[in-house]
Amino acid sequence: MIYSFGGASYDLGARARIMGILNITPDSFSDGGRYTDPGAAVEHAVRMAADGADFIDVGGESSRPGAEPVAPREEIRRVVPVIESLPAKIGLPISVDTRNADVAEEALSAGATIVNDISGLRHDPRMARVIASHGATAVLMHMRGTPSTMQDNPRYDDLIGEIRASFLESLRLAADAGIRQVVLDPGIGFGKTAEHNLEILGRLDEFTDLGCPLMVGPSRKAFIGAVLGLSVGERLEGTIGAAVAAVMKGARILRVHDVLEVARAVRIADAIVARETAR
Repeated sequence: MIYSFGGASYDLGARARIMGILNITPDSFSDGGRYTDPGAAVEHAVRMAADGADFIDVGGESSRPGAEPVAPREEIRRVVPVIESLPAKIGLPISVDTRNADVAEEALSAGATIVNDISGLRHDPRMARVIASHGATAVLMHMRGTPSTMQDNPRYDDLIGEIRASFLESLRLAADAGIRQVVLDPGIGFGKTAEHNLEILGRLDEFTDLGCPLMVGPSRKAFIGAVLGLSVGERLEGTIGAAVAAVMKGARILRVHDVLEVARAVRIADAIVARETAR
């Protein structure tokens, strides 16, 4: 499964890849406020690249539960200077984490080659066309509601079936616009309870027949805290456990804060999967 990102090509079937999270926000649930200075943000991206990241995902709007929307103009002000600076510092594909087409347009023009849309192309009707016009890759996530409402008593009659139906609709929107490369993300923590998140990880392989690489973002999420009884800053081991479980069930990209530790653990999971596949 060869995917091209600008000048870089990755065989996503050969091993799982790591997407490092770079939140340029004052209010993200884990690292809000740490990288609002462009210099600090670029320095952190360079560190994640050295630690083993394959992608850097730059976001200017928090999507934590209860978060309020950020105006696209403010998102652009936050992310574009950093995206413009990164190609000279690191040789990795850059993703922009946004659901707004205006932000995607500016970020892609600045050097990003991936748009990570938590709404699965549903928030902004122009988004699919913008991604297609730049020949960019779309990461399409499942989310119930919006960040401000998604954790208001989320319920499903058929969790996996409803996520699958959402994926199929997002894939239709992508195909209609001419988007050629799509990654699917079931949206751990986005309109799901802790039990829902555990079920998704346990049944992740039920999405592999859709023909797209799967990305999972378990990093420091609340379900880890619910299982272990730990605060956000104490969830590294839980994140590693969830990432390894996801790879064993078919994930090809892990979106995480703790790049070095997760990358090492994922190499072991990859080795096990490769051995079993070769048998």
